[in-house]
Amino acid sequence: MLTAYTSDEIRAAERELMSRLPEGTLMRRAATGLAATCAGLLPAVYGSRVVLLVGAGDNGGDALYAGAYLARRGARVHAVLAGRSAHEGGLAELRRAGGRTLDLRGADAHADPALARLIDRADVILDGLVGIGGAGALREPYVTLARLSAHAPGIVVAVDVPSGVDASTGEVEGEAVRAHVTVTFGAVKAGLLIDPGASHVGLLSPVDIGLGPWLPEPGVTALTGPDVADRLPKPEPESNKYRRGVVGVVAGSDRFTGAAVLTVGGAVRAGAGLVRFASAAEPVRYVRARWPEAITTILAPGEGVSEVGRVQAWVLGPGMGTDDDAHALARSVLRSDVPVLVDADGLTLAARDPSLLRRDAPTLLTPHAGELGRLLDVPSGEIEARRLHYARRAAEELGVTVLLKGSTTLVAEEGRPVRVNLTGTPWLATGGTGDVLAGIAGAFLAGGLSCYDAASCAAYVHGLAARAAAGDPRTGEAPIAALDVALELPGALRALTAGA
Repeated sequence: MLTAYTSDEIRAAERELMSRLPEGTLMRRAATGLAATCAGLLPAVYGSRVVLLVGAGDNGGDALYAGAYLARRGARVHAVLAGRSAHEGGLAELRRAGGRTLDLRGADAHADPALARLIDRADVILDGLVGIGGAGALREPYVTLARLSAHAPGIVVAVDVPSGVDASTGEVEGEAVRAHVTVTFGAVKAGLLIDPGASHVGLLSPVDIGLGPWLPEPGVTALTGPDVADRLPKPEPESNKYRRGVVGVVAGSDRFTGAAVLTVGGAVRAGAGLVRFASAAEPVRYVRARWPEAITTILAPGEGVSEVGRVQAWVLGPGMGTDDDAHALARSVLRSDVPVLVDADGLTLAARDPSLLRRDAPTLLTPHAGELGRLLDVPSGEIEARRLHYARRAAEELGVTVLLKGSTTLVAEEGRPVRVNLTGTPWLATGGTGDVLAGIAGAFLAGGLSCYDAASCAAYVHGLAARAAAGDPRTGEAPIAALDVALELPGALRALTAGA
């Protein structure tokens, strides 16, 4: 399992370790790892051009010491001194190694053509402007340097965290450096995993400097493939379809028949023992045609689910509508004593009538930013900007587990670390993929997983299937449709189990 920490937690651990080591040891460890990463990015260190963007903090010192190591190996290193001061020991070492400096203190970075040429010609640009303690928007000359690095052809390497990204939360106010590689020291910072900050990180390259024994329990984690494989429901020799988990699905309407097909498909292909589907006649007809494995029930307007049959979990909401009949149906499902996943139109109904979520059994909500905004009465843009904060707030205020969908999916439950999902592809941003995700999570709930584990594992498997559908099991590289994701689920699950 990948663990991640706030900047305060990292600095506390650093203080504990530094008290046991000679002065400067940690900075040299970090700089050595940083220099080694930079060397590995270059065809040859000798003769390469390296530019250091140096602020006043320890990240600037890391950059200076790393630059000195590279200069001693024959790189042409220039340090752009942009902070009020620079780390004296690192600056002295760089100069002894033959590195040069360009002092911006008191200068107008906008009006310096030599600066623009220097950055534009660099093979590697090290961003050591702001450290993990930085908060708020960048100021000049850092803003200009961030913009120049964004348009330069060289490789941008962030030192510990891209400047302008809040290391604890991933929040970004204004301009921020966009790195190709982020070399982070000691432990992963939570903000490097969560958008919008995560989109500035590039390839994340951790360097161990010995903090492990002094790190606390993490507030943010991410499951790896083996973690997910260990948690997934698995049939035993004596299993039957009922023991493997029966999931009930209430989804679709005469207008949104596809949501029903996709949600049921996600549950079927994710390995539910049995799927019971209940809806109006038209979506039932489509589900029967595409997924004959499902047991279907046609519901009359205003009818509840009491006659559908026993289930171990419900999926409620995709495409079901939001009228009075839909509200009555939602109340019928949410009065049950089994876990319920609420998605899409179910979330809209809950935002209008919060009493729907006042229940004793476990509840999992799977909103995107707009839906979570309606539940919390917060603009969706604010949710996107502070995803970690609002996922935690929703879980606490609503008394539920929250899977916040988006470019980085978060799973929050009160009293537990927030889990970040690290699989997926931008091609998932297409209609219907959320319905498939709801079906997957519903199957895992019915199989006996908690809301917390079902949501985390479903997001991971959903992302793997999407990458496979997009043609690249690592990143995904081509357009996909939602049904493609459902159809790839068995292969994704096989690969996950084989790699565990």
